[in-house]
Amino acid sequence: MTDTAEPYRIEIPDSALEDLRRRLANTRFPDAAPVDDWSQGIPLAYVQELCAYWRDSYDWRNVETRLNALPQFRTEIDGVGIHFIHVRSGAADAAPLILTHGWPGSVVEFLKVIPALAEDFHLVLPTIPGYGFSGKPDAPGWGVERVAKAWSALMARLGYDGYFAQGGDWGAAITAAIGAQDPEHCRGVHTNMPVVAPPPEMLENPTELEQEALAARKFYQDWDSGYSKQQSTRPQTLGYGLTDSPAGQAAWIVEKFYQWTDCDGHPENVLSRDELLDNVMFYWLTASGASSARLYWESFSRGAMDEVPVPAGVSIFPKEIFKASRRWVETRFKDLRYFNVLDKGGHFAAFERPEAFVAEVKACFATMR
Repeated sequence: MTDTAEPYRIEIPDSALEDLRRRLANTRFPDAAPVDDWSQGIPLAYVQELCAYWRDSYDWRNVETRLNALPQFRTEIDGVGIHFIHVRSGAADAAPLILTHGWPGSVVEFLKVIPALAEDFHLVLPTIPGYGFSGKPDAPGWGVERVAKAWSALMARLGYDGYFAQGGDWGAAITAAIGAQDPEHCRGVHTNMPVVAPPPEMLENPTELEQEALAARKFYQDWDSGYSKQQSTRPQTLGYGLTDSPAGQAAWIVEKFYQWTDCDGHPENVLSRDELLDNVMFYWLTASGASSARLYWESFSRGAMDEVPVPAGVSIFPKEIFKASRRWVETRFKDLRYFNVLDKGGHFAAFERPEAFVAEVKACFATMR
């Protein structure tokens, strides 16, 4: 294992983009669903429109240039190459902060919040193993806890003796694991998707927020969790289709941006078509359909959730998949310093609502500095 981090640039060859366009042109689409909404999945007409734009108008080089304008690196931790962005703040009292994405996201989610957060923090934005431009583990064992240990090792390697951590989706689980495993160095955590399991007695007389959370969880289990069951049981089987078909990979991801954003009926009401495709490209260009799904297979078998003793903060956005009340959160996060419920926004908070996300992160960690 090397202790060095090498500068990194994303340089996708033209041949890969030409192959993408060729595959999009030759897509064999299914028939349209016999319903005129999203209840059976992402509609055919929208996928065809999205793929035509992807083929004829979308320009990957725009986001590639934005990413390459940031300090990017690769380093090896525990036998796997880790891609990360590292932006140092100009503030004399800046605190280190590691931000972790989830599925079906990427570091693209954070591009709009980097400048404002860098006013107060040294930012480290790693890509989870198996995702994007990080390496793909070639042996089992890379679940949430191991990723958290790798992130702690990364922060130590960068010279940060103490640091904060933030995340949503899988990033929320990884962030909580950091707080549980590394209280000596982690000064505090913040999440916009608290992963908690309230005891049965707290479910008997639920508050209004808790009723909303329980209804959202039931909808998720009944109608929205098929992807999770597949990825946690047979990620390899799924991966063949996602890695071979760009239309399939886009549909698999963009449907979740419809379901999980506060988008008033269409994902392009909150994110641009280019932004949606920028994120999809992190999966398509790196052939990560199977390797990203394996995090579910690795992590879902572990039922227990360790208590988090470090200072913690939580921001609840209304369209989040798993919401929680303060008392639910406090069953796991034992030193809750910050809790706020917002009136707009969803699962991809930094991507959808960058100004609100920045304000929440700054307000939370201000209680810990």
